[in-house]
Amino acid sequence: MDDSRRTQWEHRMEAPLSVAALLFLASYAIRVLGHDLPGPVLDLCLAMTFASWAVFALDFAVRWRLSGRGLSFVRHHWLDAVIMVLPLLRPLQIVRTYDAVRRRHEQPRLSLHARVVAYAGMSASLLGFAAALAVYQAERGAPGATIRTFGDSVWWACSTLATVGYGDAVPVTPLGRLVAVALMGGGLALLGAVTGSFSSWMLQVFSREGDEKPPGNSPGASRKDNG
Repeated sequence: MDDSRRTQWEHRMEAPLSVAALLFLASYAIRVLGHDLPGPVLDLCLAMTFASWAVFALDFAVRWRLSGRGLSFVRHHWLDAVIMVLPLLRPLQIVRTYDAVRRRHEQPRLSLHARVVAYAGMSASLLGFAAALAVYQAERGAPGATIRTFGDSVWWACSTLATVGYGDAVPVTPLGRLVAVALMGGGLALLGAVTGSFSSWMLQVFSREGDEKPPGNSPGASRKDNG
């Protein structure tokens, strides 16, 4: 296993992967929201979508090759494999690259709990937008669909991510429901991360206040000492 070559490759690919994630999200959004655009424009967006996937596939293949671990590399980097296969998760590469660059070039200014909340918010925004696009594309012309506009899709994505699920807008197609399952899992994971980080922060605050509290500072103890 050549860790130095793999590390150099990962550093070189940080910017291309982020650009590929942005291009994927932009090209996919144009294809979904601008379905009335001329054919050549839509074909160009489709080519950009496939090109972004090719960048992710190339990066995964090269890192797999440089690791020399065989199938164990896939087991230890299953999230990268899922991101490469599922288009819905590719925009999350932007958050991963941002965190890696901040860690390498400077000490993070935010505390661990604040970083968890910030990155969870960024991930939820990117994931929700991508899911809204996917569900809108699958549902807009389906018989009996309740999600007919992109606004309906955004509302559905927000309520699903928040694990509320009002039921006024639900996907009816198999693809839409598959996206809904993925978004439910992502929403639960992000909500759990934020809730756990907030609970940990509160426990640290209460513990610190308890340690700083001087012994015998209750009103009864103070009167006894003064007496």
